[in-house]
Amino acid sequence: MSLLNRGISGRMGAAVLVGLVLASGAGAATPAVADQVRERQYWLEDYGIEQAWSITRGEGVRIAIIDTGVDGSHPDLAGAVVAGADFSGLGSPNGQTPVGFDRRHGTMVASLAAGRGSGESDGVIGSAPGAEIITASMSFGSGAISPDDQIARAVRFSVDAGADVISLSLTRNTRDWPETWDDAFTYAASRDVVVIAAAGNRGSGTVSVGAPATMPGVLTVGGVTQEGVASDAASSQGITIGVMAPSEGLVGAVPGGGYVSWAGTSGATPIVAGIAALVRSAYPSMDANNVINRILLTATPASETVPDPLYGYGLVNAYRALTEDVPTVSASPLGSLEAWITLHRKRDGETAIVPLGPSSTVMDEPKEPVVGVVVSQRNREVLPYLVTGGFATVLALVLVVGAGRVFLALRKR
Repeated sequence: MSLLNRGISGRMGAAVLVGLVLASGAGAATPAVADQVRERQYWLEDYGIEQAWSITRGEGVRIAIIDTGVDGSHPDLAGAVVAGADFSGLGSPNGQTPVGFDRRHGTMVASLAAGRGSGESDGVIGSAPGAEIITASMSFGSGAISPDDQIARAVRFSVDAGADVISLSLTRNTRDWPETWDDAFTYAASRDVVVIAAAGNRGSGTVSVGAPATMPGVLTVGGVTQEGVASDAASSQGITIGVMAPSEGLVGAVPGGGYVSWAGTSGATPIVAGIAALVRSAYPSMDANNVINRILLTATPASETVPDPLYGYGLVNAYRALTEDVPTVSASPLGSLEAWITLHRKRDGETAIVPLGPSSTVMDEPKEPVVGVVVSQRNREVLPYLVTGGFATVLALVLVVGAGRVFLALRKR
C-alpha cells in the first residue's frame, strides 16, 4: 500500500482552499522482516540516541502524537499509550483506532518517538523508549469536522492530558494558518509544551514549508538522507527549519503488529520529538524554550553558516543535547506566537491608527486587506500577513489634505 502524501483539499480557515496532508512517504512503503527491523535503524547510533540512553530513556515524559491514531496493541507499543481521544468522529474514544486514508500513519510515527521494541534487539524502538504516548486521532478526509478544527482541539486536549512534547507529522501546505490555531498553540506555549512539526516532503508536492511548521515557537524538522544530505524527495525546504533528522530508509510499526519501510519528514519529526523527551527527562526543571534552544545549539552544523537556509542549525544529536554546556535563554529562540498575533491579527472592534504627518487619523477596519510580508524576530522566517491599513482611505485623506493646502496657498496670493 502506498504511503505517498495524499493531499486532501477542502475549506479550511477563512475561505482558503488548501491541502492538509501527512508529511510522509517519498515512495511506497514495503513490509520489513521483523528480525531486520532493529538493525535497519541506523539513526540510533548515527545521531547519538543510543549513547544518550546511558543517561535517560525518556522516563517521566509524555509525547502527544496528533495523527491518524496510535494502535497501542502493537507489541512494540505495549504499555506506551497512557491517554487518548478521537477528534474525527470516526474513531474510538481512546484515540487508538486508526482512522482516515493513511490510517497506519499515526502508529508508524509513534513507534519512532517512543516504541519499546519487541525484544532485546527486535522491533522498532523509538528515540525515547521510556516515554509515554498520548494519542489524538484525527482524519484528513472530508467530514463534518474540518482538519483545522480537529487539530486545534487535539492540541488543547494534548496539553490538558499532560503532554510535555507535541509531535505533528502533517502540513497545511500553506504558510498561513487559521485563527483557531492561534489560541490552541498559544495555550500550548503558555503551558510550557514543546511543539515539533514536520517540514513536509518535496517529492509529494510540498515544495516549501507550510503551517504548523511556519508558526513562531514551533521547532520545524527537515529531512536528510542516510548520508546526512538534505533529501530532495523526502524533505521540503524553508528558512523556518530548525534541525534536520533522518527522513529516508526508515522503518515503522503498523497496526496489527507488522512493520513497513518508509520515508518522509513524518518520520524525522518523531525522532526529534523523542530526543526532546530525552532532554525533558534529563532536565525536568528546564522550560520548553531552553529545551528547544539546547536541541538547536547542539545540532551538528552542515555548513559554515548557522542557521543555514537549507539545514537550519544542522543535524540533531541526542547525546550532545543532553551533555553539552548551552547558555540559557529567557524567550523562545524560534520567536513568540503571542507577539506575532498581537502584531498581525487585528481583532474585531479594534481600530488602526495611521499617521499623517504631525497628526493622526483613526480609521475603521478596511474591507479589502493588502497582502504583504513581515520578517520575524529571528530575521529568518518570512511569513504572509494582512496589512490592516485601509490604503484607499489613506490615499483619499492624503488627497484631501493636499488639496486643502493648495487652496490655502492660492488664497494667500
